[in-house]
Amino acid sequence: MIRVAVIAVLLSAVAGVCQKPEQVAPTPSPMTSAVQEEPSEAVLDAEAAIGKSDWKDAEAKLAPWLAAHPVDARALFDAGFVADVQNRLDDAVNLYKRATKANPQSMESHLLLGLLLARQGKFAEARPELAQATVLDPTQGDPSLKARAWRALARIDEPSDPATASSDLLEALKLSPETPADTLMAANLADAVGQYDAAETAYRRVLAEEPQSPRASSGLAHVLIVRKQYPEAESLLRKALQTSPGDPAMTAQLAGVLAAEGKPEALAMLQKLHQQHPDTPAITRMLAEMLSESGDFAGSDTLCVEALKSSPADVDLLMEHGENLIQMARYSEAYEAFDKACQVDATNGEAWSGLAFAAERINRPSVALHALTMRSKYLPEVPSTYFLWASAYDRLHQKADAAAYYRHFLNAAGGKFPAQEEEARQRLRLLEGKK
Repeated sequence: MIRVAVIAVLLSAVAGVCQKPEQVAPTPSPMTSAVQEEPSEAVLDAEAAIGKSDWKDAEAKLAPWLAAHPVDARALFDAGFVADVQNRLDDAVNLYKRATKANPQSMESHLLLGLLLARQGKFAEARPELAQATVLDPTQGDPSLKARAWRALARIDEPSDPATASSDLLEALKLSPETPADTLMAANLADAVGQYDAAETAYRRVLAEEPQSPRASSGLAHVLIVRKQYPEAESLLRKALQTSPGDPAMTAQLAGVLAAEGKPEALAMLQKLHQQHPDTPAITRMLAEMLSESGDFAGSDTLCVEALKSSPADVDLLMEHGENLIQMARYSEAYEAFDKACQVDATNGEAWSGLAFAAERINRPSVALHALTMRSKYLPEVPSTYFLWASAYDRLHQKADAAAYYRHFLNAAGGKFPAQEEEARQRLRLLEGKK
């Protein structure tokens, strides 16, 4: 059966790559720009055109004015807004930046600059602008604008710092009523830190208001999967996919649930999903894992090799590649894969385990001992590692150490590894000169 813990992690990744966060378009009116000086007639005429959504007329009026008055913060804000709504994003960024420089106290300029940078995925640049917007006052005192800045900060902080994102969201809720999107974010944040009861409650609240919300359905399914409530998760996902057919995140989740339940349709479902989304890494990894668990090590490895072309230093991929090669008895290649994984992450005990096993198989006992020594820094000994210690020392003719580890192995094995236990007893008799 597929390793459910691994699938749960992969499903979280699938949800992240397949569902885009809400984007926010510029809505503060240029006529509420946080510049208090009396505007010129040209700027007022431009704002009248903006009020009619006549962007070309607004540009025609603003351009000559800004040529003669390049630090007019209100006109710069207006021009940035016009460029923004026309999707001339680079021009808009430049104009908003000039507006914030001309008037650093313009809350609206910092807000729209931060929102635009966030939409472009430039979160490191967006965050300080949005943070500045939260400490300034909007011109007309509309608290919803500051709440919007807090919500945008929460979206930026959510992936890497759920605790800060929760604080951001709470600040937004102090300034404006809670929305279903807020409830969904609160659910996601609770889910991210393992507060599954709170997450479930929030997801169900969203679904009570928006029964067809794919993100809420996917989030609730994740909670149920973590709790191993597979039948309920399956029922939820099948129902949700009726209203959102082909949703990649929920389809991947359903495939994982079916695999955990031992239902054969899981593999075909995931193969079809991979054909539809061949460039989604989380789906590729999930399929590779499922193929490996089904015994198709060659098929799994084909996916791993392809994925490694774009992510050559991905430890999880390297280890999956190495495990497939071990299963196919391609030990020298497996050795290379595990060796690279250990170079990338020297604290990964499982990678050192793989290297030790591969090294023992290709008769490199010294490397096996080094790998086992490194592994022991991060993971406890188990019967299989005791046997590897013993075998490596045996190959190096270090009889006392080999005998000691064969005994450790026999004490730990408890009859669960009959073939290896018999081999260990035979080696002990030879090492100790007994018949």
